[in-house]
Amino acid sequence: MTKNKELHDALALLLTEQRNPDSMDLDWLPTEAALRLINAQDKLVPLAVEREIPYIAEAVDLIVHALKNGGRLLYFGAGTSGRLGAVDAAECPPTFGTDPSVVRGIIAGGSEAMFNSREGAEDDTEQARHDIDEQHVTARDVVCGIAASRRTPYVVSAVARAREIGAKTIYITTNPRSEFDIEVDVAICPEVGPEVLMGSTRMKSGTAQKLVLNMLTTAAMVKLGKVYENMMVDLQLTNRKLVERAKRIVALATGIPYERASLILEQSGGHVKTAIVMAATGVTAGEAEKRVALTGGTVRGAIGDRAGHSPDARGAARRRE
Repeated sequence: MTKNKELHDALALLLTEQRNPDSMDLDWLPTEAALRLINAQDKLVPLAVEREIPYIAEAVDLIVHALKNGGRLLYFGAGTSGRLGAVDAAECPPTFGTDPSVVRGIIAGGSEAMFNSREGAEDDTEQARHDIDEQHVTARDVVCGIAASRRTPYVVSAVARAREIGAKTIYITTNPRSEFDIEVDVAICPEVGPEVLMGSTRMKSGTAQKLVLNMLTTAAMVKLGKVYENMMVDLQLTNRKLVERAKRIVALATGIPYERASLILEQSGGHVKTAIVMAATGVTAGEAEKRVALTGGTVRGAIGDRAGHSPDARGAARRRE
């Protein structure tokens, strides 16, 4: 009973577990009014994330340093938080051409918990330590805990074990920074306030976490050279849509016609970076690959373009499509 009372008291103090004064009549609102209420509350989320940008920037720098030096980014979470981490990790290979081992999402309860709720798994602190060890976490890695409440035992334990090993640690929570008391390298605390549906942190809290995760991996991959201008240039051509997207990227990046872009992409072996350098400089695929490698994987460096192509060139490319 004592432990249950302690948990009750701890939950009662969390901002994300409070009742939202704006939604006290949620159960009798007409459908459209209920939706407008949810939407109004959702609009608060980006503002909460914006206030955390300095901390998100610190986290991105940690991730970039780790990935440049053979480390990985590993997300640990339970329930909604764990699923969001797994989704963000799963999107990195097709979007940025990363090896699936570079960004990983580990969810309390294992892969089955991705589709079927296993709420008790979030309390298993020993399993968290085991999962850290099973992932062979080292001091080169970054471990990012995700927990709306900040107190989820599985996540807290995973982060603590990672710190014991010497890994850098990040923690994403939607409760106030003033109440954050966990030892980590960077805490990211977008304060979204009470949920429309009390305690349903799949809502505003989940949205905030998704926005932060988008920022972490996208900004990190940009700094790692996987983006040219605002286009993904390490995408994997695993389906027809991505093949067509790759052709369009080559055409837009260089101002050449679509048909020419298709041919050069084929000559490059389906590697967008190589194709762009070939089209921009007139070198062979082999020489283009060398130039990309020598500049740390950046297209700008490989073609000697610091300012980017003019809007006129991009417009011409679009008109030729």
